[in-house]
Formats: sequence, structure tokens, C-alpha cells
Amino acid sequence: MADTKLKTKTLLDLMGNPRELLLPLDADKDTRHRMNHFFRWLQATKHSWLDPDLAAHRDYLLDEIGLSPVSVTAHLATIRSRYRSLMRDPSMRKSLYVLTPDNASPADRKALVDEVFERLRNRLDPESASVPVPIDQDHPDSHQLRLTPDQAKRLMQQPGMDSLRGIRDTAVLALFLCTGIREAELCGIDVEDLRHTLSGELALYIRAGKGRKRRLIPYGELDWVLVYVDRWLENAGIESGAVFRGFYKGNKTLRKTRISKRAVSYLVTAYPITIGGETQVVQPHDLRRTYAHRLYEAGVDINRIRQNLGHTNLQTTLGYIGELDAHQRRPPAIFDPPHSLRQLS
Repeated sequence: MADTKLKTKTLLDLMGNPRELLLPLDADKDTRHRMNHFFRWLQATKHSWLDPDLAAHRDYLLDEIGLSPVSVTAHLATIRSRYRSLMRDPSMRKSLYVLTPDNASPADRKALVDEVFERLRNRLDPESASVPVPIDQDHPDSHQLRLTPDQAKRLMQQPGMDSLRGIRDTAVLALFLCTGIREAELCGIDVEDLRHTLSGELALYIRAGKGRKRRLIPYGELDWVLVYVDRWLENAGIESGAVFRGFYKGNKTLRKTRISKRAVSYLVTAYPITIGGETQVVQPHDLRRTYAHRLYEAGVDINRIRQNLGHTNLQTTLGYIGELDAHQRRPPAIFDPPHSLRQLS
């Protein structure tokens, strides 16, 4: 195989150095990081790379390194991928014959090699080293922010309206909150997309949604957002093409190209807000969740919210709406106590 040295060295030469066999010369940063963890663990525990105990390595990553279940799953997936790539190389099987006794019959030598491959396949089976992933019914507010109307207002006030960047950033935050669009969708909006109609309702046209789906999002009573977008367009001198663009040369010169997803992410996270006495960094997707949650609380039909968000599956929309607030889940008095509570207290 092109990314190992099996062509010039036998497996016997490399028995003490699995790195040369399992790590591609052109491996990316993540692959190198995960495989190096594995190689160090092999060396420290004296495990044979031909009989990798991925369950033990999983426990090491979870308990000793302290990685999250999601990260551990990624580590194990990379290791499995590298082993399977090596096992697909015909020279791997041929080289393994070097490890068999010279005086053994061809059938016995083949059986020994087959046993090594079978052991590897068993070790690489995901079921042999599954990673337990906790399932949370409820999420703390800090994990997935859904802003209150007051918090959303404070967020939109932060950039200010006394600079071109401030005007742009206010328009971006407002459009996120008033339409629930994705980062990539905001980047793709052109001037002519801002004002379309759907059943007579003023609507935003998303021409490049996820999965190449196009949709219209009615502004409804949130059409005041266009005042801010128009203010940005007027001050930036934009009459056509991309609505939102970046800056360069010390934030003084407007770029001709549309803003990037990374720039949008930086833009939003640049305006943390205080919630419950703690500073919270807001992500673009938090604004999309906020839009879904607030529409649901306002009594908008969940299927209409799904259409506005561009979801195919209603279950996905439910995830964006999130759990109801604690006071909304507060049980009513559906039972009466069997005794006088005054006497028991």
C-alpha cells in the first residue's frame, strides 16, 4: 500500500514499530493525534499491535485521559480504519507468513495466518468496544441556549449603530433571530432574496438551503428586521449581490465577496451576554434554537415551525424547540393528599 513501508520491509522488521505500518505518511492532524495516543498506550501496556484490546484502550481514554464518549468514539473509529486499510493490502497476509514456523506445512502456516486475521477482525468489531454515550432527557440552559425576548434584545443592542460594522452585526443578529436561518443560508442571501411573497405575506427567500432545498420564510410581525438590513445596505452602498460581506484593512474597507461561515461565527460569538450572573458566549445555532422555541411558546403550529426551519423530520424540529420551561412542566393538582397536610406538618 502506498502509505506504509510493507513494500520495502517485511512485517518481521516492523514488529516493534507498528507506527510505520498503521500511520500513513500523509496522515492528517487528527489521525496522527489519535494514533499516537494508541501507540503510546500499546508501548506502556505492552499490548501486541497484532492483538489490540480496543476495549481496554477505550477505558484508558475515558477514565485516565478523560475524553468525552464522542471523542473516544472518534479515536476508536480512526484505529479501526487504519487496521482495516492494512488488512486489505495483500502484502499484509504475505508478510505474516514470516511469523509462522518454517517446518510447518503450507496448510498449518495458512491456518496460523488466518487465525491472526480472525483475531484482528474480532478485536475491530465495534461491538467488542462499544462506547457508552449518556442520553440526557433534559439539558442545562448553559448547554443549548434559547434566549428570552429580553436576552435577545440585549444581544442585538450590543454592536451599536454608530459604526458600519455595528450596523452590519446588528442586522445579522436580528435576521438570525427573526427567521431562524442557518449560518450558510445567511451567507448566501442576495439583495433580491430579501423581499418575496408567500400567500401574500412578505417573506425571505432561501435559495441555497441544506440539502439544496429552497424555501420561503414569512417575516410576519418580525418584518421590522428589514429596517436594520436596509440600513446596512444603504450605509454599505450595496445595491445587488451578497447582502452580508466582510471587512479588511482595519475594518475600514468592505470586501466585494460574501461573508464566510467562519466570519459569521466569529461575529456572533464576539457579543457574549450575561445570563443569571454568568457570561455566556452565544453561538449562531443558539439563535436558531431561540427562534424555534419562541415561536412554539407563542402558539405557532409545530409543522409551520418545521417548514420555516427547513426540516424534513418533525422530530428534528422538536429538538430545536427543546424542553419546555420548568414552570410549563409544573404538574397541576391531579391528586389529593390522603391525609390532612396541616396535621402532618
